[in-house]
Amino acid sequence: MGGRFSYEYSIMVTMKGFFIELEKVLTIFSCFDLSKNNFGGEIPIVIGKLSSLKGLNLSHNNVNGSIPHSLGNLTSLEWLDLSSNELVGEIPQELVSLTSLSVLDLSNNQLDGCIPQGNQFNTFENSSYEGNPRLYGFPLTKSCDGNGTLQQPLGSFHGKDHELWEFGWRVVLLGYGCGLVFGLLMGYFAFQTGKPKWFVTLFAGQHNQKARNVKKG
Repeated sequence: MGGRFSYEYSIMVTMKGFFIELEKVLTIFSCFDLSKNNFGGEIPIVIGKLSSLKGLNLSHNNVNGSIPHSLGNLTSLEWLDLSSNELVGEIPQELVSLTSLSVLDLSNNQLDGCIPQGNQFNTFENSSYEGNPRLYGFPLTKSCDGNGTLQQPLGSFHGKDHELWEFGWRVVLLGYGCGLVFGLLMGYFAFQTGKPKWFVTLFAGQHNQKARNVKKG
């Protein structure tokens, strides 16, 4: 392939001693759906480097910590679902820059502070934030303070988000073509019982996807 369609990824996922490989997946028009897997830990900052990501669903897990400021780098993101987790802290102001974002669900977490304003955030409804009793600001009825003043834009990213590798899954992305090599490595997840439901969806205009299971020796 030529031009911007020349980058292909091989994705290796390790799950309970098995390797599952998806080969020759285009890097464009991709999404990750890792919902309902009982994953724990924090969202890795490095996800913000997946600049072609169109959708991210980590809902209905046990993800904790704060929402990484680095998600503001996902300029192609169209939908983001982090609902029904244990996320805390404020919604990063950097997410306002995601002008392609049409669907946002942060409901049923422990987020607090004032909801950022501007761009797509002016279009989201109450359902995007319900179940976070300490959130304030439009579109909720509770204003950010007695005068209804919204928060000022956050300062520069301090770079002290928590470790990248505490997430409950490992994905290795190896890019090849036009000299591109990109890796994403995350820590192993310790499973106690049963085989979890798991799926990763990556889609493009045209793609060739192959799954391969190899038991760890």
